[in-house]
Amino acid sequence: MGKSRSCPVCHTGFEQAKLYIDNNIDSTKLSGFSFSSRKEPEYMCHRLVQCPNCDLVYVDQPPGEDDLAHAYHLAEYDSSEEANDAASSYIHAIRPTLSAMACRQSALEIGTGTGIFLECLSREGFAKLVGVEPSAAAISAAPESRRAWIREGMFDENDFSPESFDLICCFMTMEHVRDPNIIANSAYRLLRPGGAFVTVTHDYRSLVNRLLGKRSPIIDIEHMQLFSKRSVRHLFVSAGYADVTVKAFVNTYSLRYWMRLAPIPRSIKSAATNLMAYIGLDSIKLGVNVGNLIATGFKRA
Repeated sequence: MGKSRSCPVCHTGFEQAKLYIDNNIDSTKLSGFSFSSRKEPEYMCHRLVQCPNCDLVYVDQPPGEDDLAHAYHLAEYDSSEEANDAASSYIHAIRPTLSAMACRQSALEIGTGTGIFLECLSREGFAKLVGVEPSAAAISAAPESRRAWIREGMFDENDFSPESFDLICCFMTMEHVRDPNIIANSAYRLLRPGGAFVTVTHDYRSLVNRLLGKRSPIIDIEHMQLFSKRSVRHLFVSAGYADVTVKAFVNTYSLRYWMRLAPIPRSIKSAATNLMAYIGLDSIKLGVNVGNLIATGFKRA
């Protein structure tokens, strides 16, 4: 085992952190879907510790950048329907932010998947659209009309010009990177004055995640950190953002997908899914607060 790192949000030393969940990775259960989005929960994770200063829960000895990039590059993709549902929820949630922006010319999405959210932004008037996505399978699943917007690979600030975007979004991705401070600070430098940075993250302190504990879907080998309202706000404020808001986020998915995430035995889950399909309920959309947060911050004009 290597040396443990400090908190990646506030840099409080590891020696002050307390154990949250110990390492419980079973290599025999890993597959091509272990680093894919919206998969069935595996309930495996690296050792997680809790920062006493900013309240972040983080992996103290994370895999290297190259290892993460390789895992995401090879990840399978089979979640187009859920990605479309998620994009609809995101665009609905950020409309107040869009209304507060002086300009809607250019947008960047970090972790864009198939680029479906970029398509939503194009309908909101954005002309320049860029998405960064490390999964080759996700990009291959994107229709030809979106592929020109997508750049394959891990996000790197140096690939873009300073102050070149009005909006930067990072949905369900900040948990997956080694250093969320790099993303938040890079986004700030890439935004034009008056522009906005928006994230959606899990909230480990939400009621549902506290009730589920180790059986929560957020306990995941992909997650290098888990946020709370306090830690997300600390991240945004320390990066220099103004008018920071952090609030609960409602996800809307089909009953079929919600059942996929349910922490119940596979046999019961399969029977319930088949019954819902038989009576025609599996595709009904349901909006639920399952313990996620949407955070927004503006670069001062």
